Amino acid sequence: MIALISFFTVIYLLIVTLLYFNQEKLIFPATKLSKQYEFNYGSTFEELYIPVEEDVKLNGLLFKAENSKGLIFYLHGNGGCLDTWGDIAATYTDLGYDIFILDYRGYGKSGGNIESENQFFEDVKKSYAELLKRYTEDNVIIMGYSIGTGSAAMLSSLNNPKLLILKAPYYNLSNVIDGRVPFMPEFLRKYKFETHKFLENVNCPVYVFHGTKDKIIPYSNSEKLKEEFPDKIELTTLKCTDHLINGNIKAYREKLAEILD
Repeated sequence: MIALISFFTVIYLLIVTLLYFNQEKLIFPATKLSKQYEFNYGSTFEELYIPVEEDVKLNGLLFKAENSKGLIFYLHGNGGCLDTWGDIAATYTDLGYDIFILDYRGYGKSGGNIESENQFFEDVKKSYAELLKRYTEDNVIIMGYSIGTGSAAMLSSLNNPKLLILKAPYYNLSNVIDGRVPFMPEFLRKYKFETHKFLENVNCPVYVFHGTKDKIIPYSNSEKLKEEFPDKIELTTLKCTDHLINGNIKAYREKLAEILD
């Protein structure tokens, strides 16, 4: 019996060790592009490189609207990179907003590798500061989708954007991890992304969109956020919608047009 317990203890420790040292690969499965890759989109855009560290620059695309009302600073999900994320731009430029989409470290043509939560947040803050050289903040909307919602909330808590829009947010990242690897101790989790704590210090209106059929980040995360911040958050429930929230969803498109009007 003791031998059996020892065996399973060793197996458990081995699994937890592998998870600990592979958190970046699991949370940020980056898609890379060659530095020579040329983006091909039908709309007007500008390719930017933002220095965040010595010898490390992040790549981003700034799509332009006619008669722009301002900027949407967009933090995308953990899958894909700018060769596909640029497809979302028309939804927002058609509503009169420029949109800047950032590729994180190791994604697309961005340099470096993600190594810690603090580094990730610092990159986002530096990128936002760079865009504020072009736009006045009272015309800037911060938007995060999926993994990007935590950093969008963080960024909004430290700045004064016009609005914060969260699509398929998590209450905190540990809440999501618990649903997948509940046996991993909290103290070994390098990425907390505590959206709920950041929202305490957000002073602008917060709009949340979430699908009831979301199996990646369950809808209950948004319900929990709404319950905690009933007067701060306006929650739009997208019935029969999964994790993917885009301009093809009528309820999302109509509410977005109302918000951005």
